Amino acid sequence: MDRETLDFSTSFFQDFENSPEDFPRDRVDFINKSDSFTYSQFFRDYLLPNRPCVFSAEFTKDWSSRKFWVTQDGKPDLERLLQEFQGAAPVPVANCDLREYNSHPKELLPFPEFVEYWREFISNGHRSSRGCLYLKDWHLSRAFPEREFYSIPVYFSSDWLNEYWDAVGADDFRFVYMGPKGSWTPFHADVFRSYSWSANVCGRKRWLLYPPGEERFLTDTHGNLPFDLTAPEFRDPRIYPRSGLARAPLEIIQEAGEIVFVPSGWHHQVHNLEDTISINHNWLNGCSVGRMWRFLREELGAVSRELSRWHGPDGHDPLQCQLLLKSCAGIDFPEFYNFLRLLAESRLALLENREFSSRENNSRGSVPALGIPHAVFDLQRLAAVLRSLSANEEFQRLPPPSPPPPELLQRLEKALDTALMGILHSQDSRDSQDSRNSRRNSGKAVPAEGKSRIFYGF
Repeated sequence: MDRETLDFSTSFFQDFENSPEDFPRDRVDFINKSDSFTYSQFFRDYLLPNRPCVFSAEFTKDWSSRKFWVTQDGKPDLERLLQEFQGAAPVPVANCDLREYNSHPKELLPFPEFVEYWREFISNGHRSSRGCLYLKDWHLSRAFPEREFYSIPVYFSSDWLNEYWDAVGADDFRFVYMGPKGSWTPFHADVFRSYSWSANVCGRKRWLLYPPGEERFLTDTHGNLPFDLTAPEFRDPRIYPRSGLARAPLEIIQEAGEIVFVPSGWHHQVHNLEDTISINHNWLNGCSVGRMWRFLREELGAVSRELSRWHGPDGHDPLQCQLLLKSCAGIDFPEFYNFLRLLAESRLALLENREFSSRENNSRGSVPALGIPHAVFDLQRLAAVLRSLSANEEFQRLPPPSPPPPELLQRLEKALDTALMGILHSQDSRDSQDSRNSRRNSGKAVPAEGKSRIFYGF
């Protein structure tokens, strides 16, 4: 991140919530060239305003998975996959012809059995008595940590979600999907209202996307969101009385090698138009952590209202609410505080020790690789959400965490003051040097690249 982008992001956020969103209703930008599109451009034009975009196949052309998992005619190389992963643990497979609540039911299958099913499904005209099976949410990177099937584009490298879960060793949100033509994923928004990026190793997908807020027009008479936007019942006003008020979804046809960026809180449904392999990460960062916090508050509110129906407004304790929140949302307030604390401490260590190289290249997107200004931005956002969490009445009713929020906030604010003073001092020094160079070169032409506007450190 450069200094101008840090300044822009600081003015963008007026408080811990995001500024009002504005996005095109009828198009999605296509990013064609990797050598002319910077991280700062992506940050300013897509992360901050929470807008989707598509990256061309140029961004994935060097991935080993695109070279070795795909046949010469662009199909999944099932024989190669079978050889490479026949010793893998059983994989999660969903049946796209069945419904279980708001998703497809899953089972664990040996990987060779799924590949054999897929081969037979294709040879039988993409039909099977077993239904349309879809290998989903396979933690391939976790299962084979020594192998590098792909590299993470720098645009997605500020990944708080996987940084935290890697640190605590509990989980990760890096997935591989393998599915035949006709497999699909029902309408949903991603976990914790995170972002996702999804790259097609081979095959084609059709995406239907709705921006945050539009889902209020898509609920049925019971307040439930649709399972399938393409089902005939979705067009029945007796079942979905306000669907006529919704705009048409944004539609993306994703080709082989392309990457779709899905912003925070965008509901979407995805269909495989061909036999397809894709790689997907869920992730979030300082631009979207406010939405995660808002989502958790909303989920806790729903839990409290449901308990109040049975036990009255005072008939449940806060720990019980947190237990149910974690069961429903996957995280509770104490773990959210721990999430913020761990991320804050890694960035505090960077600012306090300054042990980094802003030009180092790290495919997994380490904090040092993104530079001091990005660490400052992250701490600004962490401090804002921590202040809101600390003031939350439900959080205050819980046993106090360690370190106490005021202590952590004080350390954050001190580090931010020091870092911002250092940035200003560095800029003043640069301006003074530029002024001296200008006087020294008075009357001479100065090349445009003579003044760098990128801030690399103190």
